[in-house]
Amino acid sequence: MKLSQVKSQLQSLSEVHFLLPSGTAVPAHFHVTEVGQVTKKYIDCGGKLRIESRIGFQLWEAEDYEHRLGASKLLDIIQLAERVLELPDLEVEVEYQGDTIGRYGLDFTESNFHLTALQTDCLAKDTCGIPVEKPKIRLSSIAQGPVCTPNSGCC
Repeated sequence: MKLSQVKSQLQSLSEVHFLLPSGTAVPAHFHVTEVGQVTKKYIDCGGKLRIESRIGFQLWEAEDYEHRLGASKLLDIIQLAERVLELPDLEVEVEYQGDTIGRYGLDFTESNFHLTALQTDCLAKDTCGIPVEKPKIRLSSIAQGPVCTPNSGCC
């Protein structure tokens, strides 16, 4: 979900709710402690230089159980970050503290923001010798022993 989409959804909400991939709600007294651009510059396993940027939100909860972040307040925070940091319209990634800091994608349905699971991947499959597609194999070419045919009584 891009930053512009987050802002668009916030305009129609009064309350903000985040759900973890398990469906469990992030406690309602969460804070958004960071909004910014995160850039990662690295070499992949094939030796190629890569640069990725995204918008980062960090969710945090303290013991101030009466705290509630409204949609208009979050929108104000985002707009301030956009002005001051000159944020582009990139995909949003959310950090949230579980057993360790988890990173999640973001989606929106039915008045809720959903933290979505992210996956790792090899970015240089061809260099690493990993097949991009599974090879198609004819099952008849690997059959061993008697092969069953319809009405043969073997199956």
